Amino acid sequence: MTSMRAGDDNATPGNGITPSLAELVALRAAVTAHGQARRGRFGVSGHALSPLRGRGMEYAESREYSSGDDARHIDWRLTARTGRAHTKLFQAERERLSLIVADTAPALYFGTRVRFKSVQAARAGAIAAWAGVRDGDRIAALRGSRVEAPVAPAAGPRGALRVLDALVRWYTRPPQDDAGLDVALDHAQRLLRPGSRLLVLADPQSVAAIATRRWPALSQHHEVIVLLLTDPLEESPPKSPLPFQDGQARIELDLASASQRQAWRNEFARPVEQALALLPAAGVRVQALSTQAASESWLPLLGRNRPLVA
Repeated sequence: MTSMRAGDDNATPGNGITPSLAELVALRAAVTAHGQARRGRFGVSGHALSPLRGRGMEYAESREYSSGDDARHIDWRLTARTGRAHTKLFQAERERLSLIVADTAPALYFGTRVRFKSVQAARAGAIAAWAGVRDGDRIAALRGSRVEAPVAPAAGPRGALRVLDALVRWYTRPPQDDAGLDVALDHAQRLLRPGSRLLVLADPQSVAAIATRRWPALSQHHEVIVLLLTDPLEESPPKSPLPFQDGQARIELDLASASQRQAWRNEFARPVEQALALLPAAGVRVQALSTQAASESWLPLLGRNRPLVA
């Protein structure tokens, strides 16, 4: 379902219908105000080597095995070559990748309270970019396109601004070459490295179309957060006839009818409920983000890291 205003070229940027670069830049203050001290990400920011492999750790070298070392990290090739058991050592990556995956399904370019879901997606993505700057990450972004390349990872405000510029382009109007969230996640898996942070901005119906087996595979090696973009009308429609207009077509739904309300619930509420129930079991942090909510309200989801499964 889309609004007749979703593609209105006369809409003023920043008015809730289309995002503006200025409003996305201004959201840096919301991240600063959140006041989370830098965590050092997944370890101290030095070169100390460890026989333990954690989130954000990369292979450094091998040494002879000592009592108490984790047998899962034995360097079998070196052990076979030397005849003596060796274990791998790891060190913390100095820069983590924060990757923003933007769903650009047509259903996002709609809204009835405060702003369109697409604008809220752009704003939430900007919050993630500025959080990445705060945490010293390299920031990248992509969408489901078979033509457009991802925004390449870069650190600092320069990296954030490149991502913000892309979010404005993607969420001003539905891209003609949108290939879906599944394709976007394919691209993401090729770009991610162990210990990366992945933020997925998506319509609940797009998430419902993703095979459930994909999420554990992502969360096993990465910090994964999914934001479900919702609108109050989808969550709680009025019990009365509701008119819609898309271009020249006009449709009226009688939501006083029990059958119509059930069909509405199946279309909008059920995908949200399913995602909120299933994704946490797959190791994914998930939150519904309404168009009328503060765009930074999901920030508490960041920073609850779990040990990486070897």
